[in-house]
Amino acid sequence: MSRKIAIIGMGHVGSTAAHYIIANGFADDLVLIDPNTGKVEADALDFKDAMPNLPTHTNLIVNDYAALKDTDVIISALGNIKLQDNPTDDRFAELPFTSQQVKSVAAKIKASGFNGIIVAITNPVDVITSIYQAVTGLPKAHVIGTGTLLDSARMKRAVADRLHLDPRSVTGYNLGEHGNSQFTAWSTVRVFDQPITTLAADRGLDLAELDTEARRGGFTIFHGKKYTSYGVATAAVRLTNIILNDALTELPVSNYRDEYGVYLSYPAIVGRNGIVEQVQLDLTPEELQKLQVSADYIKTKFTESQTN
Repeated sequence: MSRKIAIIGMGHVGSTAAHYIIANGFADDLVLIDPNTGKVEADALDFKDAMPNLPTHTNLIVNDYAALKDTDVIISALGNIKLQDNPTDDRFAELPFTSQQVKSVAAKIKASGFNGIIVAITNPVDVITSIYQAVTGLPKAHVIGTGTLLDSARMKRAVADRLHLDPRSVTGYNLGEHGNSQFTAWSTVRVFDQPITTLAADRGLDLAELDTEARRGGFTIFHGKKYTSYGVATAAVRLTNIILNDALTELPVSNYRDEYGVYLSYPAIVGRNGIVEQVQLDLTPEELQKLQVSADYIKTKFTESQTN
């Protein structure tokens, strides 16, 4: 059975994700959609020019919403990154723009007869994931945001840098909003098979500083090159492959949690059917309070987006 992926939005992130997919042969068919016809057609031709030097082949389909009907996974990468260039470094600066764009795109996805899984990158991702689910009417388990999958990676990188390790040697999660109200759940983080809270004093780790570094990492990159691309595109493609392969992997992604009544990042088991099972962490009272604050903030912003 062929593997079919679609990417909607071919800006910095969408085109990076597309290149990663094509260069590694992750899809048999790849649908590329963007309102900038010249850009997306140029990208498609550029990718085709790359294929003679690749070990795999990918069939490309451009700007055809009807092609979404039998697509396995749609990656939503649409947005306007220039709106992120604001004094508050707030991902919600994009919401007035992206909420309207996503409502229009989601209606077209629904009209296509699509019945697969949506992976949302578009910011602010927790609210945007909620909008996709509300407009398409897909099961909540079939609409997933990349959420803090990237922020957790940033935390692992920050911790590993201090300890001179490969970041894959660090386990644990950032939770809540993919934004300013997220936090590192230090009770979940382990290194050298020990809780990092135990190691912190011995190794001279400032956990507050590391939490800030993880939370602010995206803006550090943005201020350097005026966009982010590699980290989030890699997270989205990893999530997509886990879905396609039915890998049943635990990931901190934006998924709908009944106890909070909203999409937010919390570990879940992901497979071909989207969110297959939700994990229940043993968080500290302080972490639970932070998670509630984050959930309330996301919920408020989602309600505001529905009135626009």
